[in-house]
Amino acid sequence: MAQSAIAAAIAAVAGLMRGLTGFGGALIMLPPLAFVLGARLAVPVTLLLEAFVAAPMMREAMKEAQWRVLAPMSVAACCAVPLGGYLLASAEPELMRRVIAAIVVVFSALILFGARYRGPRGRGALLALGGLSGTMLGAAGMGGPPVILFLLSGRDPVATTRANMTLYTVVIAAAGLIVLWSRGLLGATALQTGLLLAPGFWLGVVAGGRLFARFTDQRFRQLALGFVLITAAGVLFA
Repeated sequence: MAQSAIAAAIAAVAGLMRGLTGFGGALIMLPPLAFVLGARLAVPVTLLLEAFVAAPMMREAMKEAQWRVLAPMSVAACCAVPLGGYLLASAEPELMRRVIAAIVVVFSALILFGARYRGPRGRGALLALGGLSGTMLGAAGMGGPPVILFLLSGRDPVATTRANMTLYTVVIAAAGLIVLWSRGLLGATALQTGLLLAPGFWLGVVAGGRLFARFTDQRFRQLALGFVLITAAGVLFA
């Protein structure tokens, strides 16, 4: 019972921060959730919750999205997810928990301190990015961090970047869930846990979205990412 309450609180806080920042639900949720539930349960639950939140936004996002960017990334990611799923199924749970936390620490720090991707942005780069993202998604439940860094480094309007991230999240989450199901990692326990945490996560997203209108200063996003960084570092060194 206490474990469920802690997991629900984690999901609610993650939803709140996702609503405030517009991205990064998995960044916030996965490290502490993996600590409480174990990586093999936390990964499918996080993917379920991310898909649950992003799916209703698809219709609007399709109007703003850049398919020339999304298509190669998505194809490469879907092809690479099985490799990540194999790593998750075969690796030690404690190792995966620390790998997840380390990924969050690295990418949160990069985004927090304004790192920008300055390399090529052609089809080859998009395919490589999708492959990296898909492998990370299958293994650690987080394919978004490298894509977030890539997209935020561009000059596209905010609406376009959000639309790209929304559609990409749905596509790779669906691919990840299929692979995890095929490897026996998406069972009744994961579905039940996802259903238990979904209301709090959704309410957090809604509340965060409303609060965001009051906090337009860029420093607030930095505070949110700082919170993510501290949380993940705590899990990494626990």
